[in-house]
Amino acid sequence: MTKEPKDYVAANRAAWDEVAPVHARQNQERLLAAFRRPGYSCLEPVETELLREIGIEGRDVAQLCCNNGREILSVKNLGAGRCVGFDFSARFLEQARALAAAGGIDCDFVETEITRVPRDYDAAFDRVLITIGVLGWMPDLAAFFAVPARLLRPGGLFFIHEHHPALYMFEPGDPVDPPRLHYSYFNQEVYEDKDGLDYYGGSDYGARPNYWFPHKLSDLITAALGQGLELTHFEERPDEISGLFSELGKAALRPPMSFTMLLRKKA
Repeated sequence: MTKEPKDYVAANRAAWDEVAPVHARQNQERLLAAFRRPGYSCLEPVETELLREIGIEGRDVAQLCCNNGREILSVKNLGAGRCVGFDFSARFLEQARALAAAGGIDCDFVETEITRVPRDYDAAFDRVLITIGVLGWMPDLAAFFAVPARLLRPGGLFFIHEHHPALYMFEPGDPVDPPRLHYSYFNQEVYEDKDGLDYYGGSDYGARPNYWFPHKLSDLITAALGQGLELTHFEERPDEISGLFSELGKAALRPPMSFTMLLRKKA
C-alpha cells in the first residue's frame, strides 16, 4: 500500500536515528580529532572551489539535511558568518554539536523536518547548501525547493552538489565493464530499502526500512524554477562522490556521476 509523504518521512527519520550510533562508532572519534585542528574542512575540492568562487567569507549559510554537521562546520571554517544546520535526526545532531564543541566552532543545529523549517529563519541566509544524497529522500520536490526559496535573502544562492539521477539506472556494486542498465531512467516507483544505512561499513544491524524517491533531472530543475529560483550554474561531472557506485566510477564508459548547480533567489 502506498504511504502518505508524512509516513515516508517518519519512517526515514526513524531509520536515520537508528543508524546514527553505527556511524558514530566508525567515524566520530576521527572527526572529533579532525575538528580539533583549526581550519579543518571535509568538503570535496569542487565544493570548496565553487563556494569560494561565489563568495562564502562572512556570508550567512544554512545547510539542509546536515546529518552530523561535518560539512556546515567545514563551511564555517572557510570563513562563513552565521552558520545553521537543519536535520530531522536528533541523534545525528547530537554528533554535530559534539564536533562543534570539539573545534570551538560557533554553529547552530536545529532539529526539524526540512519542509517545516521554522519561519523565524526566512530571509536569514545569503547561501543555502545541500550535498550528496539529499534530493532522493524528498517525496515532494516542490515542497523541498520552497524551503531554500524562503530561507534565502534576495540575490542569495542555493548551492547543490549531488548524485546524478542517471546513476539509478545501474545497480550499486555491479562490477561489469561496460556497465549494464538495470532500471529505467523514467522509473518513479518508491524504492524500499531493508539493508540499512551503514554505507561506511555495510554492517547488518537489523535495520528498519527506509524509502528513496527517484527523480529525473528535469523534475529537479522544474521544481526549482517553480519556486522562483533562477538557474545560474549547472555542470555534470564524472566524479563518483557516494561510494555506492565505485565500480561504475572506474568504468571506461560511464554516465555522468554527479552535478553541481547554483540557483539564485530573484531580487
